[in-house]
Amino acid sequence: MGRGRWLNCRLRDIQERLDEQGYGVSLPVISRLLQQHDYSLRANAKELASKQPPDRDQQIQHIHEQRAKHVADGQLTLSADTKKKELVGNFRNKGQIWCQEPELVNMHDFRQDAIGRAVPYGLYDQQRNQGIVYVGQSADTPAFAVDNIARWCQKERLEDYPDATRLMIEADSGGSNSCRSRVWKRDLQEKVADAFGLTITVCHYPTGASKWNPIEHRLFSEISKTWAGCPLRSFDVVLHYIRNTKTETGLTVQAHLVTETYETGVKVPDKEMDALNIEYHDICPQWNYTIRPRTERSPN
Repeated sequence: MGRGRWLNCRLRDIQERLDEQGYGVSLPVISRLLQQHDYSLRANAKELASKQPPDRDQQIQHIHEQRAKHVADGQLTLSADTKKKELVGNFRNKGQIWCQEPELVNMHDFRQDAIGRAVPYGLYDQQRNQGIVYVGQSADTPAFAVDNIARWCQKERLEDYPDATRLMIEADSGGSNSCRSRVWKRDLQEKVADAFGLTITVCHYPTGASKWNPIEHRLFSEISKTWAGCPLRSFDVVLHYIRNTKTETGLTVQAHLVTETYETGVKVPDKEMDALNIEYHDICPQWNYTIRPRTERSPN
């Protein structure tokens, strides 16, 4: 009769409250009355979207334009991101596989029982439909991300794009390749732009729009399908499943183990930031910028 509504309580709790007020009602009657008034057990419904950045559509269009321009000029385009981190050990891996008996794994996923934690940082070459994943064992830091891009430039770039002078990177706006990270920008300048003589254009996807980053649905989703239901008991097993990821459209994937240890909390002073040869775009400058080499040199 009042304005109160019951939240997160059992039928017996309601019965006890009614008993305190002098009403003796059985549990079946309480259940029936609740149903008559459209009450039922319900789970949370994910239907409310967070507020989208006002420049989201403009940014997505700008990314498409930059990508098309680089491809038309015969230049490099990479989609980059870190896949979900995985505990390595005898742990349950979501998914199902055909077998006569289920794999027996640990009952609990305790970190202390793990061999380590795999940090898969991926680079996807959209033009060649090729992916390469660097599996780290340390922290997912901007330095780790840029080192992997530098590794790609040192080997795959020279083999597939020896004459390229420009590189476009599509990345999320958070994580190890955050648009706000000073270490990310400084290391791109020093370890890629200056080291290889490449002009780097970085375009970040707005918050909540990372699902449009090509690496998510063209590489990472396929890796998840490959090892679904298979316990990742060692780093060799992790590398094996990544390397055996293929699709009918011709996707091929390489995988390498990274053993370096990366520190977190690294700071970059204003003096180093001021020395960067970086130009922010007129369109959504918080997400788009170009880093040019500070010295002229051959792209090889």
